[in-house]
Amino acid sequence: MTDAAPITGRIDDPETARESGRQKIDWAREHMPIMRALREEFEADQPLAGERIGMAMHVEATTAVLTETLAAAGAEIAITGCNPLSTHDDVSRALDAHDAITSYAERGVDDEAYYAAIEAVIGHEPTITVDDGMDMVAAIHDDYPELIDSILGGCEETTTGVHRLRAMDDDGALRYPVFAVNDTPMKRLFDNVHGTGESALATIAMTTNLSFAGKTVVVAGYGYCGQGVAKKAAGQNARVVVCEVDPRRALEAHMEGYEVLPMAEAAAEGDVFVTTTGNRDVITAEHFERMGDGALLANAGHFDVEIDLDGLSDLAASTREVRPGVQEYELDDGTRLNVLAEGRLVNLAAPVALGHPVEVMDQSFGVQAVCVRELSRQEYEPGVHDVPDDLDREVAEIKLDAEGLAIDDLSDEQTEYMGSWDHGT
Repeated sequence: MTDAAPITGRIDDPETARESGRQKIDWAREHMPIMRALREEFEADQPLAGERIGMAMHVEATTAVLTETLAAAGAEIAITGCNPLSTHDDVSRALDAHDAITSYAERGVDDEAYYAAIEAVIGHEPTITVDDGMDMVAAIHDDYPELIDSILGGCEETTTGVHRLRAMDDDGALRYPVFAVNDTPMKRLFDNVHGTGESALATIAMTTNLSFAGKTVVVAGYGYCGQGVAKKAAGQNARVVVCEVDPRRALEAHMEGYEVLPMAEAAAEGDVFVTTTGNRDVITAEHFERMGDGALLANAGHFDVEIDLDGLSDLAASTREVRPGVQEYELDDGTRLNVLAEGRLVNLAAPVALGHPVEVMDQSFGVQAVCVRELSRQEYEPGVHDVPDDLDREVAEIKLDAEGLAIDDLSDEQTEYMGSWDHGT
């Protein structure tokens, strides 16, 4: 195991950092009614007493609210980041000050320190894992398989992580149960669409101080995240072009009023490019060479492989930082291309990034919290599991109640009708 130290011993003026982080966490909690309701229940019932939770997440204020909610349920928690640039050090320090939480997350670490921190979390021998991107699950299976028999299960937050998990499961290599939190309606319909759409575009605008109005925004990928980016960009009076490899998603984008082009053609049209595919090499050298001067390139997928930065570096005659979080690559012909947040997850990795809106994360982390509770109550077979629908509905009902919204109930006759097959015309 690694000898990585918690964040408190690695930053200057830890007390000031703790106070700043605590202020951010308290503000987030004030706007997270689902998490407040679950925390009240968890404090009373202590469903996680005796459990050790290992977390690899984007360590910012809303994640901290989830972490402290799980600690209030009786768990001991070790946490680190799931992206080298998405941690807020003051929030990490505030978490580390909690008696039941050890935080190793630090912003701006290199690959060696990033994985050393994951190993440090694994060193706490978690009985439940909560992952965003699957790096912790992979590390446990690859390097510490002796811990697997003591792990009740895990939860995976994001699209990329679920893709990796399903591939691992298909290969017969996933040896403990993991809930695909990303795939449940309360996550996909709100976090992926509204959360990614709003936060990615807001971060691009704040980082560059530029408007979307009148610009052509090229969205690579029309899954839930891409749909959100396209919808929000159109709402800010941009012309939206969608690039896809799936014919059905391409048709969906077309039927919803967007232009659909191959990236090779869209490259010459775009002012702003946002990748949301979860795949690699989405924008490459052949595309860079067709782009116009001043184009902005941002990635809203989990890993920094969607924009081929090595290929761009090879093409560039020079590079420089033109604004915090914006790296300009000047090509031989004088064309300047601007990459945001080093090609990493822009809504969390840019210097001004705050992640998804608090209200959106309240819903996603509500699902995480009830899934962790479920793992402590019910035994599941190894593999990827859909979130039980009653848990997803539980979170939705808490949110409706918090918003003061009421809905109808099915009558007995309606319930019977929907469950039968013998009612004809």
